[in-house]
Amino acid sequence: MHIHCTLLLTSVFLLFSRADAYFGYGLIRCLFTSKDDVVYLAQIYFNKVLMGQYNSTLGKYVGYTEKLKEVADELNKNERFLEQEKKNEQKCRTNIPLVFNVLSRPVEPTVKLRLVESPDSEHPGMLMCSAYNFYPKHIKLTWLRDGKEVTTDVTSTEELPNGNWLYQIHSHLEIIPKPGENISCMVEHASLMEPKFYDWDPTSEAQKNKIAIGVAGLLLGLVFVLSGAVFYKRNTTSRILVPTS
Repeated sequence: MHIHCTLLLTSVFLLFSRADAYFGYGLIRCLFTSKDDVVYLAQIYFNKVLMGQYNSTLGKYVGYTEKLKEVADELNKNERFLEQEKKNEQKCRTNIPLVFNVLSRPVEPTVKLRLVESPDSEHPGMLMCSAYNFYPKHIKLTWLRDGKEVTTDVTSTEELPNGNWLYQIHSHLEIIPKPGENISCMVEHASLMEPKFYDWDPTSEAQKNKIAIGVAGLLLGLVFVLSGAVFYKRNTTSRILVPTS
């Protein structure tokens, strides 16, 4: 099975600005199954149809329509274009060890568990367990309440690519907080020797809210003090002292 590595999107262009516009783009990429088995491609698409390409296996441009065949023939006569494609192929080969180095090492996720606003009025709160920057793709997030798996009121995203070979995922649990209960998010991944548990601490959330309210109150009080000082200064400077006889 080939691994597709997109190296560069060379150009994207619209031929017309109407809703039924034609769409064309160029794409440079590498296909490889090992560090030695590499195919470099420079392709031209029109309305998602491959019209022509440079293939490093053939060492030349190939057109798939009459017009593109003519263009390919001209490009194949141009040594400068062919030399540039050979340089691009070498860049592709140079970067492949870096890709294999990333793919061969599991990357442990960074996990955050926090309280977020719930869109459902029946649930006063929603917990979100997020795992960031992990590899390989497969990961499992499980909600636990007092040590038992929770399957209701749970929604999760798929593993979302970051665009740098790493992934992220988010899982939500709608809750009605109860005193004394323990809610945690269990993470299972190839980078971990055993599952990791992340406990939600409602007191820390409450403490953060208290701090936020305290800071807001302090700022509000400061505004009133400054406003009063400005008002007093204006009144005193605008008075005219009249001497008494």
